[in-house]
Amino acid sequence: WLLNFFNSVFKNYGVAIILLTVVVRVILYPFTYKSMKSMKEMQKVQPLMMELREKYKNDKEKLNQEVMRLYQTHKINPLGGCLPLLLQLPVFIALYKALYVSIDLRHSPFIFWIKDLSEMDPYYITPIVMGASYFVQQKLTPTSMDPTQQKIMLLMPVIFTVIFLNLPAGLVLYFFV
Repeated sequence: WLLNFFNSVFKNYGVAIILLTVVVRVILYPFTYKSMKSMKEMQKVQPLMMELREKYKNDKEKLNQEVMRLYQTHKINPLGGCLPLLLQLPVFIALYKALYVSIDLRHSPFIFWIKDLSEMDPYYITPIVMGASYFVQQKLTPTSMDPTQQKIMLLMPVIFTVIFLNLPAGLVLYFFV
């Protein structure tokens, strides 16, 4: 409904997708904020976690007790970073499905080279820009992962770019925004 409303106002489904995405992100911002705040708290105690792992590397039970005590002391919920994101997942999956099969996007131009939002980007510009922005975002996001996990996470933009190369331009636009 909202996508069609924005299209009726701006007469462009590409602009409507961008506005719909912004509205959804604003509505879900409290969940995103809570998740980021929790991740920051986890990052602050990461050095203490490393000390505990080193100290109790041979005693898993004692390590688990001390980690739980650390969480209680600093009032941290280890699921606090993931749970808010999981709550948002059904919304994004629903929007993905709606945009992937939307008949309204058929033959709807967006800008310049994108003549049909239901077709893939003929020059692969939107998926490549999306992948590049995802890569920059990964590099700018502070992380407390070990170097191997970090390298694997840096592969995610490449994987997403490859996946999105042949998807409809409207769907790629949604994920990009």
